[in-house]
Formats: sequence, structure tokens, C-alpha cells
Amino acid sequence: MSSDKKNPDNYTKSGRVKRSVYEAELARLQQEFVILQHYVAKQGLKVLVIFEGRGSAGKGGVIKRITERTSPRIVRVAALPKPTEREQTQWYFQRYAEHLPAGGEIVLFDRSWYNRSNVERVMGFCTEDEHREFLRSCPDFERMLVRSGIILLKYWFSVSFEEQRRRFTARNQEPVKRWKLSDIDLAEHRLYIDYSEAKDTTFQYTDIKQAPWYVVPSDRKRTARLNCMSHILSMIPYTNEVPDPVELPDMDDRSYLRPPMAEQTFVPLVW
Repeated sequence: MSSDKKNPDNYTKSGRVKRSVYEAELARLQQEFVILQHYVAKQGLKVLVIFEGRGSAGKGGVIKRITERTSPRIVRVAALPKPTEREQTQWYFQRYAEHLPAGGEIVLFDRSWYNRSNVERVMGFCTEDEHREFLRSCPDFERMLVRSGIILLKYWFSVSFEEQRRRFTARNQEPVKRWKLSDIDLAEHRLYIDYSEAKDTTFQYTDIKQAPWYVVPSDRKRTARLNCMSHILSMIPYTNEVPDPVELPDMDDRSYLRPPMAEQTFVPLVW
């Protein structure tokens, strides 16, 4: 890390990372993710990063910062909607499998197959047998992914009830953010203890040596983003494969008479 974490000048009186320090370190990490994507593409690596946690825990925030400077052709996000009627009849992992990375790709799962042991389990969207089968088969499925050459990283964003309530309240007060507050979010907030139990059970069965869980304390968004991004980079050895600057070609010179500009329809000049 470029800055000294122990330097008190980097923090506010309340212990939060100062915005200027956060923005500088975020810019550095985003540059490293650009370097990483070139390495992954050149080496043909397959990287899968799973982001799980409660609503408003900060999963989307860190995914947004990772993809802000990277290429969507190399670093892509998989955020699956609720399953269709056809998908409900498939093998549970089937609809997720088609989004797994090919060589030279990094895929970020904004929620994943762990919906079954968390949201579906608590909300009653799956049966007890389906839940038990998931806990039994998920570790084997992930071991197969790792054996196939996929680099699998799993992050759980942990947010307290009080902080989740503060974030939900903020969303509720802002019309442009209210779409983020769904009925499932409200139920999840009410059933906070049930979700805690579901998470603990999930970890008990799926925190395996080949694909361990990494918990990201996320009551403070800035530090959660920096810590998670730093950890991902530390888990994938890479070198700088960014190509050298290219020489821009001159325009080919040939005769061509373009049609009058007045024949085109332009966007109104509001500004």
C-alpha cells in the first residue's frame, strides 16, 4: 500500500479514512486492476470472484470501483435475476455455470449460487431437501471449479444491523435510490437474526480449504472497498503486461466528397 496505514494523519477523528487518502489509494488500486486484467488476458487465466452479504453491505460498491477502469470484455459482472420457470427445473448450478470465466476473463458474481443457502433458505423459496442438497453438493462443485483451473475467491461483506438500518433509511429518503430498497431487503432487515443463522450454517459447510470465505467488515464503506480490492490483488500473482504506447497512424489520403451536414439530424444543443 502506498500510504502508511498507521499514520494518524490518514484518518479523521472518528477513525475513518480521509476522503483524500481514500481517493488516492482507490486510484492506485484501480490502476493495479488494469495491470491485472492485461496479465489475466495474456496468460489465459480464469478468475471468479464471488461477492456475498446482506443487502446494502457494499458488494455493489466495490464491484463498481473494480470495473470503473477495466475492460468489460475482460472483467465482467454476473448479476442474475430470479430464475425463470424453465431454470427452476434445471440442476441448481446450471444457470450459474454458463457465466463462469473462460480463459483470459475475470467474472465478478454480484450474489451467486449462495442465494440458496441464504435468501432462499430464509424466505422459504426452497425446500429443506433442496437446502440440504446444496450444502452437500456446493463444496464438491467448487472443488471441481478449482481443479479445472479457475481461481475462485469468495468474499462475505459483513454489515451490522444498525448500519444496515442507516443505509436503508438513507435509500428510503432519496427518490433516486429508493429503487434499491426492495421488499426482499425489508424482509431481510426484519429477519436479521435468521439471516445471521443462515450465514453461519453456510460457512460451516462451505468454508473449505480449496475455496475459503474471506469476511470483509463493511460498516465503513471506504475501508471495506480498499481492503477487499487490495486482498484480491494479493491473491493473484501478476506482472505488468500493459502494452507499450502505439504510434497513431496518419489518415489515408484519398478523394471523397461528403454529403451536406444539413442533411443530418443533430441532437438539440441544450448546453
